[in-house]
Amino acid sequence: MSEKVVLHYFNGRGKMESIRWLLTVAEVEFDEVHLTSRDQYEKLLADGALMFEQVPMVEIDGMRLVQTKAILKYIAEKYNLNGKDIKERAMINMYSEGLIDLMEMFMILVFTPPADLKTKLEGIETKATGRYLPVFEKALSGSIFLVGKQLSCADVQLMECSLMLEEKFPGILAQFPNVKSFQGRMSEKPAIRRFLQPGSKRKPQPDDVYVKTVMEVFNLKSPIIR
Repeated sequence: MSEKVVLHYFNGRGKMESIRWLLTVAEVEFDEVHLTSRDQYEKLLADGALMFEQVPMVEIDGMRLVQTKAILKYIAEKYNLNGKDIKERAMINMYSEGLIDLMEMFMILVFTPPADLKTKLEGIETKATGRYLPVFEKALSGSIFLVGKQLSCADVQLMECSLMLEEKFPGILAQFPNVKSFQGRMSEKPAIRRFLQPGSKRKPQPDDVYVKTVMEVFNLKSPIIR
């Protein structure tokens, strides 16, 4: 097993993108092995590399970690991005899981039939502006970070999510000036500035090639839309 962190996933955002973001902010170099065929996936299964037969999978510190939240928490703990005490960690976890819920709505968009896309987007925008963004706007009132006085994984996920929102709904943050200011501060961090440049390991919005690859690797006849 490589000493360098290795990510096993598709060549696209999906559930691995938040892991890429967190490793980048922690300034941890990583390699990627992109799943492109069913044979690759079946070999990982045969090797016992996927505990629950799912990706993402991350090789780190001699382990093969699966389950996105477990991976994120491990990285956050290892690189001091998870608060200073149990109360801060509880708040960070709540913010983080809320952001994951919102970002997962975007992940399934690419698998949505065209006829349903407008309705799905309207639903996401309504939930983002009514349920999620007000929470972060309030948390950032008079604060640099979501929790405490230091950067956490929740901050990194909010940065990622805010950019995803603006990709689909330009101007959505106009109603949320604290979140927009937070985004500006985060973008000034050198690691994030580099990650946002063309040619970085940040993935673009998913396309038809990504969908086709996912379907073939998992041997799906039609995507499951939630």
